[in-house]
Amino acid sequence: MALDKQRIVSEAVALLDAEGLDGVTTRKLATRLGVQSPTLYWHVPNKAALITAIAEAILEQEFPELVPPEPEERWQDWLVGLAERLRRALLAHPDGARVISASQLSLKMAAISELAMSTLKERGLPLRQARLIVLTVERFTVGFVLEEQAPGGPPDTEGFDLDAYTAAYPTVIAGISEYFQPGRTVDDLFRDCLEQIIG
Repeated sequence: MALDKQRIVSEAVALLDAEGLDGVTTRKLATRLGVQSPTLYWHVPNKAALITAIAEAILEQEFPELVPPEPEERWQDWLVGLAERLRRALLAHPDGARVISASQLSLKMAAISELAMSTLKERGLPLRQARLIVLTVERFTVGFVLEEQAPGGPPDTEGFDLDAYTAAYPTVIAGISEYFQPGRTVDDLFRDCLEQIIG
C-alpha cells in the first residue's frame, strides 16, 4: 500500500489509541508503517506537524461538518452543544486534550472558533465579547478533559484522613455531596459549569 499523509495520520491515531501521546514517536510510527523514519518526513516534516495532523483527525471524527444554530435555537444552548461535541472528540482518544493543547494552527479548531464567534456576533454580541466567550468555553472544555484524562486514575486514599479533611473543608465536602445526588454524573457537571460560563 502506498504511503501517503492520510495513511500516516490514521496509523498515528491508532498508535495514540494504543500507547497515549507519549508513545507517539516517529520511530514507532515508522515501524508500524514498515518504513524508515526519514521516509515520514516527506509527508510530515516534524513531530509538531504530526501532532497537529492527529488533532485534525480527532476533531474531524466529531465535526465532519459545522452547522450554525437553527434560527429559533438559543445561541447559548447551541454553544453548550458544540462544547459537548468537542469534549466527546477529546475523550474518544487517550490524551485527546493533550493532543489539542499541543497542536499548532489546527484548521479544524480555527473553523470551530470561526463558526462560534460569527454565530454570537450575528446574534448581536460585540466581537470582543463573542471572542472571550468562545475562548473561555474552548479552554474550559480542554482543561476539563485534561483533568478527566490525567494519568493515575482515582486518587490514592490509603492513609487519607477523610474526617480531618471534612472538618477542615466542610463547605467543599458539602458542595460535592450536595451536587452529586444519585444519578448525577460528570457529564452533568460539565454542562452545568458551561451554563455558568455562558449565562
